[in-house]
Amino acid sequence: MISQRAAVVADAAIEILADRGMRGLTHRAVDEAAGLPPGSTSNLARTRAALLELTLDRLTEREEAALSDVMSAIALDAPAPDVAALASARPTGPDTGPVSAGRAAPDAGPVSARPGSADAGAFPLAGLAAVLARATYDAITVHRRATIARYELAMEATRRPELRTVYDEIGRRYRDPAVAMLAAAGAPDPGRQGRQIVAVTEGLIFDAVVGAGAVPTLDDLRAGFAEVLRAVLRSGEEPPASG
Repeated sequence: MISQRAAVVADAAIEILADRGMRGLTHRAVDEAAGLPPGSTSNLARTRAALLELTLDRLTEREEAALSDVMSAIALDAPAPDVAALASARPTGPDTGPVSAGRAAPDAGPVSARPGSADAGAFPLAGLAAVLARATYDAITVHRRATIARYELAMEATRRPELRTVYDEIGRRYRDPAVAMLAAAGAPDPGRQGRQIVAVTEGLIFDAVVGAGAVPTLDDLRAGFAEVLRAVLRSGEEPPASG
């Protein structure tokens, strides 16, 4: 967790990115936006690269807190998994190693992972869909400005190798919990399918925030994610025998 002073600076930087884009982000602009004496931001982050990294760290901290709030608020049949614990578990799929998980039943109800997997609790499909839907909806609406700031940083990361490294590591911290939850729910290939779920989520957010798409309703998102998850959990079933 970053310091309170760093959070004030980074929060101001996030607002500047949302309002003015990357060109508007300067140390002086952050001082003014945060109401700090001139030179305060430079004392905390000496270079532009340091300021960008600090801003990205703070943005990630805020997004992780928001996701934890969503997971705590959604009523699951099993305790909501701890985001930090799942992220540190580093679950892997067939391309990098085995994942221990139970198999989903055809009706995609609660499925328990075998002991030793990232989380051995039961994860009902409806609960997973609700978490994904709420997190996506909030990123589009409540946290829209932070989402825009993240896109600005993502584009800058394509031009700055040092920021790209940080951005990729942060991306892993989002993918790994998705992979772990799918493994616990019985997905046949959670490594690959977890990455796909994240890609679907990112696509929905991008389309609604900067694309031509309308803001989806929470009910539409919940139904859509339930359909996607149902397809994922059934993809490993044996095809019916021919007559």
